[in-house]
Formats: sequence, C-alpha cells, structure tokens
Amino acid sequence: MFITDIKKGFYDVVVNQRVALLVAADIDALCACKILQALFHCDQIQYTLVPVKGWQDLSTAFLEHKEQFRYFVLINCGANVDLLEMLQPDSDSIFFICDTHRPVDVINVYNDTQIKLLIKEDDDLGVPAYDDIFQDEENEEDSGNESDEGSEPSGKRRRFDEGAVERRIERQRAKREWEARRREILFDYEQYEYHGTSAAMMFFELAWVLTKDTKDMLCGFMIRSHKILCSRLSMKYVSDIATMQRHVSRHSHRNEDEENSLSIDCMRISFEYDLRLTLYQHWSLYESICNSCYTACGFQLWTLKGQKKLREFLADMGLPLKQVKQKFKSMDITIKENLRDVIEESSNKFGLKDVRIQTFAAHFGFQNRFLASDMVHAAAALLENTEREDNDTTDNFITALDSLSRSNLDRLTTGIGLAKKKLIAVQQTVASCLCTNLIMSQGPFLYCHLMEGTPDVKLFSKPLALTLLCKYLLKAFVAFTRNKRCKVLPLIMAAPKDVEKGTVIVVGIPPESETSDKKNFFGRAFEKAAESTSSRTLHDHFDTSIIELKTEDRSKFLDALITLLS
Repeated sequence: MFITDIKKGFYDVVVNQRVALLVAADIDALCACKILQALFHCDQIQYTLVPVKGWQDLSTAFLEHKEQFRYFVLINCGANVDLLEMLQPDSDSIFFICDTHRPVDVINVYNDTQIKLLIKEDDDLGVPAYDDIFQDEENEEDSGNESDEGSEPSGKRRRFDEGAVERRIERQRAKREWEARRREILFDYEQYEYHGTSAAMMFFELAWVLTKDTKDMLCGFMIRSHKILCSRLSMKYVSDIATMQRHVSRHSHRNEDEENSLSIDCMRISFEYDLRLTLYQHWSLYESICNSCYTACGFQLWTLKGQKKLREFLADMGLPLKQVKQKFKSMDITIKENLRDVIEESSNKFGLKDVRIQTFAAHFGFQNRFLASDMVHAAAALLENTEREDNDTTDNFITALDSLSRSNLDRLTTGIGLAKKKLIAVQQTVASCLCTNLIMSQGPFLYCHLMEGTPDVKLFSKPLALTLLCKYLLKAFVAFTRNKRCKVLPLIMAAPKDVEKGTVIVVGIPPESETSDKKNFFGRAFEKAAESTSSRTLHDHFDTSIIELKTEDRSKFLDALITLLS
C-alpha cells in the first residue's frame, strides 16, 4: 500500500516505537540512512541499524530481529519482490519500504495491512489495475446437488447435466483467457528494471515537512544528486533537480549572516557550474583528465593518437606541464582563478562541449571544498574497500556513513584516496580490454570477461566497482568502435567473484545510445536463461541485473541468453 502522507502514515506511527533499520549497501541508501538517523536522534526514536548487501542478508537480519521489533524500515530493498512471501513474518510485523528499485511488486502494492510503501505514486509506476491481476476466489464446483437428486426423471437430469458441463467448459475457457491476459500484463509490467525517486529525496522532504531539515542532511541530499545530474535529463529528473536547488537556496539565505560570523567550522552548500573532471581538486589536473570517463573517452586516451591529442589540448590551454602535473591545491593561484574558463574554451575546440556541468558543492570551513561527485566516489570506495583485511561489510558501511559527516573529514579524505586508486584501475582495465579486443559481439549484446590474474581483479569482484567499470567500458567502446550496430547494443560483463567457490559476478547494462531510456531488461533475461539451462546462479543482489554464476556454467548460460534475446 502506498503511503500518501509520509508524516502521518510513517513518522507519526514510529515516533514512539523501537525500529529496525535495514539499509542496502548503495550510495542513495547511505544518504537516506544519514538523513533518517538525524531525524530519529532529534525525536529520540530507538532504532537498530543493520546494513544488508543482498536478499540473504535481509532474510537473516529479519530472522535475528523479528522477536525484538514490530516495525521494520527498509531502505532501497524490499519493494521489487513479494516481501511477505520471502520473509514469512508474523501478522503484526509492519514494513515501511522506501526503495528506488522499480518495478514495485504488485503484491506489495495491494497489501494494505503489513506493507507500507514510502514511494511517490506520481513516478509513472504503471501498476496494473487490481481486477486485471487478482481474481476473488469463487466456488468452482458445479451445482452437484441438483444433479444428484434422485427424484428427478432421468431424461430431465441428463439435459441438466449437459447444461452444467457447458457452463463448466465456458467458465474454464474464460479463466484460461483471463490468466493468459494476466501473464501478458505482468510480463509487460515486470520485464524492465529501472529506478524511481531516490530514497534520500523522500526522507529529506520528510525532514522539511517536520521543519527539522539541516545543512548536514542537505549534504547527503546533495550527494544523491550526482547520479541525477549525470543522467540524461527526463522531465522527472529536471523536476527533482529543481526541488534540490530550491532547498539549497532556502538554506543558503537562511544562514547567510550566521555563516559570515562563523569560523573554520562553518559549512556552505551551493549549486554552481563546475568541471566534469573527477576529483580534480584533490588530485593533479593531469591525472584527473586521464582518469575521468568523459575526457578519457573524448580523447580516446588508450590510443597513441589520443595521447597526442591530450598533449595538444594541454598546449592549447597554455598551462605549464609542471603546474598541470602537481597537486591542484599547489597550483599557482592566478592559474586556478581562470582555470574553468580556460578548460571550457579549449574543450570546445576539441569537441568536448559538455565539460562544464551544473552540480552541488559543499564548503567545509575555508579550505575544504567537495563536489557531489567527489563525495560519491569517496563513499563508494569506502563501501567496497578491499584493502581492509577483514573486508567486513558492516564496518565498511559504517565507515562510509561516517564519511558523510563534516566532523569526519579524515574518513572522507581516506575515501578519496581509495577512489583515486579505483579510477586508475578502471582506466587501465578499460584500456587493456579495448587494446586486446576483449569486448566481443554476441549478436544481441556485447560481452566482456575479465580473467583470473587480471590486475585489480579483486576490486571488480564488488558490484559497485564492476558496474562502474562496465559503464566506463561501454562508453569507451562506443567512442572507439566504427561498427554502428555495436553502438546500440547493451553490455554484459563478468569478473571472478570467488576463486575457491568457482563463481563469477555478472553485470548487464542497457545501451549507451541517445535513444536508450536506460531501462534494464537483463534481470528477467538472466532468470529465464538460468532456468532454461539449469545454470547454478545466485540472484542475491537488490539490482536484478547483477548475479553470481558458477564458472563452468558460463558458456551454456551465455548461449541461452543469445537465444533468448535474438
């Protein structure tokens, strides 16, 4: 059931209760959790936070806490499956689900007792009508009592039986037609996976309604904006960005005088134009250009021609190489003052017309400035930190969550250091895949498989890192290939997951073409291919387009996918 008033339907219900907070390990969920934690602390709501990385984690967490809690808040998990069927909860358990994954399972939509969806109904959800997919149980038994009456003459009873048989056949035919239509409706509704309004936006708007929104909450809200700003803007995304901008402006005006009187501890958030160069303020300009997806693909830096073009670009800007290759903070102040204009002017000459984009920036004190993209990369690197010896998911989650607080800039700095290593690994892997022709056309899709022994392969055993690599690789391949047909194909990428268990992680992403609506059909396709070949797969990720697969089943699984999608 959809909650139309999030304050009355959700917050007023849990305000005097103990709550179990089950949060998915992704950036949007991280930001939403930060905002909700602040609200809970404001009203002294008791809660237990449990990070969950997949469906198995979610089931385990529920089993461990179902005796202690009646109310469960699920962030970015639970909406796209029949949750009650999966968890088998007691009848008094209530689930509040704030999830960006679409489509929402129809059972969750029409359950008005235990499932409460904190999801905007104006998100063009396209949920089928109740009567089209549910049918009230009817007594399908024939009127046997009439036919069994021995007092009826045999001829009359025979005519009655013939009429009953005809009615029964007619009902069975109608039922088969209704079920066929139901399967068709559900297939159309469920065949694509996509994302709706972010969980962070939902909870920030709740904080605003409660008049408890702060700049620290706005910081998490700002981070979530990065994905929206980097997407092809639909009317929905334009509306979301306008909403964000209004909140930023409101807070900026409210605290303008206060900030002028504050010292090094002040924080300011602004909406402004900046460069599409990843982490450039925390790196050298040269390294940022080389490891940013936009410029690396624009120059095709994995080729000698691309390297030459980069040198020409730097020469055109008139920036000394010594300045470009040192840390951004150490660059000459006079160069930094005009840097954005200089880069934009030269970029236009070299065909990079979108090097400057609108984004949010957070200013901590007088020296620390972080773009939304900086904080996204840092938080993602901390979430999937493979340098920790224990590699504990919960510890990584808590560290990433702490990095969103201005009081923990050291953790954010650590995250930026990890993000740099990840971006370098992504860039080198992309170059290697393109130069060694690892991307193969399989007919209806492109396919790339990272072999064991590939540098940084451990890093790409994680879903966020592999998805980043997959998107980067597809952009680079589209910019590089001369095959027009390949430019409109989706990409499937596989990487070793667990060598001892003999498993690979598989990710599928939609085409990079301008006409693509970014809806992903691989989730259902993976399920069908695994079912038809009896492949040993694990569909544990909240994104259905990410699965684990036994290495020896990879060939028959791919063959089934080719047949299915051709």
